Amino acid sequence: MSPTETTDAAKTETNKNDIKREISVEIPAAEVARETELQIQRYQKSARLPGFRAGHVPASIIKQRFGDGLKNDVVEALVPKYFHREAEKQGLIPVSQPRVTDLHIHDGEPLTFKATFEVLPEIQVEGYKDLRADKAEIAVADEEVEQALTSLREQHATYTTVEGRALAEGDFAQASMDGKPKDGKDVADAKANPVHMDDVLIEIGGQNTVPEFNQNLIGASVGDERTFDVSYPEDISDKRLAGKTFVYTVKVNGIKQKSLPELNDDFAKELGEFTSLEQVRKQIRENMEAEKRHTAEHAAKDKLVAELVKRNDFEVPESLVDRQIDLRLERGLRALAAQGMKMEDLKKMDLPRLRAGQREQAVQDVKSSLLLERIAELEKIEVSNEEVNREVEALARQSKQTFEAVRARLTEDGGLDRIRIRIRSEKTLEFLYHQSA
Repeated sequence: MSPTETTDAAKTETNKNDIKREISVEIPAAEVARETELQIQRYQKSARLPGFRAGHVPASIIKQRFGDGLKNDVVEALVPKYFHREAEKQGLIPVSQPRVTDLHIHDGEPLTFKATFEVLPEIQVEGYKDLRADKAEIAVADEEVEQALTSLREQHATYTTVEGRALAEGDFAQASMDGKPKDGKDVADAKANPVHMDDVLIEIGGQNTVPEFNQNLIGASVGDERTFDVSYPEDISDKRLAGKTFVYTVKVNGIKQKSLPELNDDFAKELGEFTSLEQVRKQIRENMEAEKRHTAEHAAKDKLVAELVKRNDFEVPESLVDRQIDLRLERGLRALAAQGMKMEDLKKMDLPRLRAGQREQAVQDVKSSLLLERIAELEKIEVSNEEVNREVEALARQSKQTFEAVRARLTEDGGLDRIRIRIRSEKTLEFLYHQSA
């Protein structure tokens, strides 16, 4: 059927209510009869009924035997097609799956239905040219450079073996250890959350060493094994340990002393790309300035977007909010899994409560995305194919696949469009940041 024939094939009524739309569609009886005949022929090819040869079951028997399934197949074939045709004819772009109601299908009659769905709001962006971004002064103190240089020096420390004496303050115990929640407090935790390390360096008297390790290991010799309790506070970052008392068994396998390289030009040359210590300091300062500038710009852009959303209040489609909540939860759960949370623990989480907690920020995310998209249209901000291809090339390098393979996959699953939209939003935000200076 040609596009011009849709006008005669369906009657459409549209209810306009902000972002919600309802379309009433009537598909002529002749079109329904034609599709019904096609579906009957399909059934005839596959139906196996007693008394009839394959492919020779009469249409009347098919309708009698498979009536409900036949109607469902006709509906599935016609309703989506005519819904999308009529939405397009009305200039509507659905952003949610339609909810079909009042479905009417009877032999010899038109097929009628109503479809309720959401569309994007009409946005008139207010005040985006009046936005002003915070432009922080970027400065790196000498103390910060020296602290970074000290950390770099620590990374290149060497450790030498000490023999013939016990562990003293300032030494490093080369040890293996096992730990578990104290017996009797939580037997399940004792099995589920063990701590095991085969080869670890423990700084005796170190600022970051747990005091009980210092107290129990000082004076130990190679081959000694010490068992002791450690009670952790509730606010410790490692949730496996928070609020629990663990029993540790630590075996000292060796004693090491740390030696730091001297801060001189020879140390700079060992880093591979410098000829002097001053070059190292200069590079550290430049890197820190770049990082601070990036952090400041990111914070300033976040404030710009928050102010933009504040100045433009409009209703957003629930379907887009739900998708954004899904994305936020997916990122959060992936992060928890990467931190070691087990799948059974993830499954125990109260997802409805988590979804509710993400809703407010998801609404803000959707609003900011729609506003940036509208500003991009107004300012004619576009994304070139070269820009998209650069992103695809980066993904190909990261995944160690060919450019063609990655591009084919992204084309198939809609990833190229998502990349283009993201780049356009980033370019629009960059435009807002610089025009607000």
